[in-house]
Amino acid sequence: MALSEFEAARVKKAVGAFIERRRPPPQLRAEVDLGFHISGHSVELFEVRPTWQGPPDEKLEHPFAKATFVRSKNHWRVFWMRQDLKWHGYDPAPHVATIEEFTALVQEDAHACFFG
Repeated sequence: MALSEFEAARVKKAVGAFIERRRPPPQLRAEVDLGFHISGHSVELFEVRPTWQGPPDEKLEHPFAKATFVRSKNHWRVFWMRQDLKWHGYDPAPHVATIEEFTALVQEDAHACFFG
């Protein structure tokens, strides 16, 4: 089941604020930027870069972190994108209670999984 309107608005607010704090300066955003998508009961954070071959206005999204809400347990499962381009559970903290805890975990990046 997807997030309710209220839950989705809360996630957009929290994750949007996190992304705004982490975005590069405006003069660099054509080369690298950050964004997020909400789909169903998951939120996915990604880096945006132009393609190195192809039209200059074509952009690629490289996901690096994901949180999925598990309604039955009332927590968010945390994932990171490994080099094999598959989502893996984030073992140091496999789940968090709130979306704010998720953004704090990504911000801290204690194990260099999200930002390297």
